[in-house]
Amino acid sequence: MQVSTAQRLANTGEYYFSQKLREIAALNQAGADIINLGIGSPDLPPHPTVTAALTASAALPTTHGYQSYQGIPALRAAVAEWYNRAYDVTLDPATEVLPLLGSKEGLMHIGMTFLEAGDVVLIPNPGYPTYRAVAEICGATIREYDLTEAAGWLPDLEALAESDLSKVKMMLVNYPHMPTGTRADAAFLARLVAFAQQHQIMLIHDNPYSFILNDAPMSLLAVPGAREVALELNSLSKSHNMAGWRVGLLAGRADWLREVLRFKSNMDSGMFLPVQQAAVAALALGDEWFTELNAVYKARREVVFELLHTLGCQPDPEQTGLFVWAAVPPAYADGYALSDELLNEARVFLTPGGIFGSNGNGFVRVSLCQSEAMLRKAVDRIVQSRKALA
Repeated sequence: MQVSTAQRLANTGEYYFSQKLREIAALNQAGADIINLGIGSPDLPPHPTVTAALTASAALPTTHGYQSYQGIPALRAAVAEWYNRAYDVTLDPATEVLPLLGSKEGLMHIGMTFLEAGDVVLIPNPGYPTYRAVAEICGATIREYDLTEAAGWLPDLEALAESDLSKVKMMLVNYPHMPTGTRADAAFLARLVAFAQQHQIMLIHDNPYSFILNDAPMSLLAVPGAREVALELNSLSKSHNMAGWRVGLLAGRADWLREVLRFKSNMDSGMFLPVQQAAVAALALGDEWFTELNAVYKARREVVFELLHTLGCQPDPEQTGLFVWAAVPPAYADGYALSDELLNEARVFLTPGGIFGSNGNGFVRVSLCQSEAMLRKAVDRIVQSRKALA
């Protein structure tokens, strides 16, 4: 019997890294020993207090049942305290915080709550591929807004304002930006909020990278008036080395969060209580945690810069986040060509920038989620492969 897939998946392919990790696993199984510098899955563990909280809670006989769809009060309070301490943003933990099973889940919940056929969504090019997938699955119409190196990877809000925005319902934004590592200052965020207010557009700010190699973490919700037009996604995946734990959050306007909860409550049965209690411990960590974490990433980034310079790439030293973004040399047609060559010749995988949109075609992205020793090994492999090709 043949069963056709739903039309909503007609334009949505398998996630790039799902396919690529399978390919790399097959190469490794054949003995290739690929050094994967593609995906941003932190290799460092969470703080010991986090795993201790998980273990202690999981050992209790009373912590294994279904949980509230809104998360426990202690977790929502910990999020509110974290936002106040880190971003100078005051949130009501009862109504303006919604814990999630990862922020990727939150993107789908937001889309399914607010988007339908006929709605137009502004998504960045380049940008996180899930933004496009969510809009497609929800039946909305995608309209890309260009981010370019010449414009500092910031959208041209004036040009957008001169276009027809009458059907635009939502705009997805992400600063510090992935994949380019660009920061947005307070002045730009204020202009962004004013733009959304003027054109009655819902802003969804995806903010998981604000603590990585960034001395001035910012929340869009700190901008006056943002609470009227914006929701913000955040995550413990990168900032607290908890990617596989699936702890995210949605913060902002209370009535919008209630609508998201209405959808979410039909999709899951709450987060495992020991994970929530571990997240409370993680959110209580102070500046020392981020200082130590960023010292590791800073040292790794220096090696990645060396790797990229070896390839003839010139990364921007001011970029932030868990990746390094760089233009490929003119000898290569695009990032795919350089990525394929390195995979075949040096057994090193870098992410081609084109997976993030057409404006990323001439770039590659390198993850900092490998040890310095492994990054050094990657540099050595590339140097040796270059000598062999010479």
